[in-house]
Amino acid sequence: MIVVIAASPLNGEDDAMKTPTLTMKPREFFNIASNVGFITALAFFILTQIAANAAPDKGSNATSSLKPSPPIPVAFVISEGAVMIDFSGPWEVFQDVMVPGSMEHPFRLYTVAETTKPIHASGGMQIVPDYTFANAPAPKVIVTPAQSEPSPAMLDWIRKATKNTDVTMSVCTGAFVLAKTGLLDGKSATTFHGAFGPFAMQFPKIELKRGARFVENGNLATAGGLSSGIDLALRVVERYYGREVAEKTAYQMEYQGQGWMDPNSNNVYAVAPVSTAEHPLCPVCGMDVDVATAPKSAFKGKTYYFCSDDDKKTFDAAPNQFVSAAAEKVQ
Repeated sequence: MIVVIAASPLNGEDDAMKTPTLTMKPREFFNIASNVGFITALAFFILTQIAANAAPDKGSNATSSLKPSPPIPVAFVISEGAVMIDFSGPWEVFQDVMVPGSMEHPFRLYTVAETTKPIHASGGMQIVPDYTFANAPAPKVIVTPAQSEPSPAMLDWIRKATKNTDVTMSVCTGAFVLAKTGLLDGKSATTFHGAFGPFAMQFPKIELKRGARFVENGNLATAGGLSSGIDLALRVVERYYGREVAEKTAYQMEYQGQGWMDPNSNNVYAVAPVSTAEHPLCPVCGMDVDVATAPKSAFKGKTYYFCSDDDKKTFDAAPNQFVSAAAEKVQ
């Protein structure tokens, strides 16, 4: 926007205004100076207002706000092995939201799975899904936690439902599920820090953000591991209802984490630890291993230890990739 302020001749003449000289009377000089000062001040005020209106409000995140239309349906997509905190953390966030001027909770929460047969979440908790992919209400928010290998029906449902969602989010290695839909291709994402290596190898079309608490791309969002899902859920609340409501929700939960206000707050995980002979790490997930009990494989004269049999299988399928990745970390 361009603002033009034109000063008309002070004495009413068109082109005959003379340049003030030192012989000008003091009162005449004062009048001119006052008028010029007023014009300068006015110009400064207008430009300041333009700058203030153009600058993004970091507190309200207006540029990425969402328009709420309660009740807002939130679908939690689950299957065998769904990690408890990945979905129960965001569930708690959404269920605790209260909007000033209303006694109603604005989010409607439900679980959806391939069938309504009970599934077992991490730790053995049994959950009976509310809906199947065939009859689930259309969601405005989808939460995808870490879980077992997704079925084609799950991937298809997420693809179709995401066409009309405000946010489709993953938590932890739920990013693998979201990535397998193809929706993240050409975009950036994050996941559990122990899965950075496999994720980067399996999904080369996705830019992996290491050290991000969460990453947002339009109506897609991915959180880091475990408790990161709470922060991403609070961020979604903020996008719908503003920072004050999100802060009150966190207060109500007695949640003191600040990660939802800073997507870069996971920097501690940006640099992967290096495995040594004295302190070996699983080459797949980067976690500590107990060499006395850990599965192991030999490759090019060196022994590698793993957190699980699944990680061993992953390594054995493409050992060169993991060895090369480990060498890059040392450099």
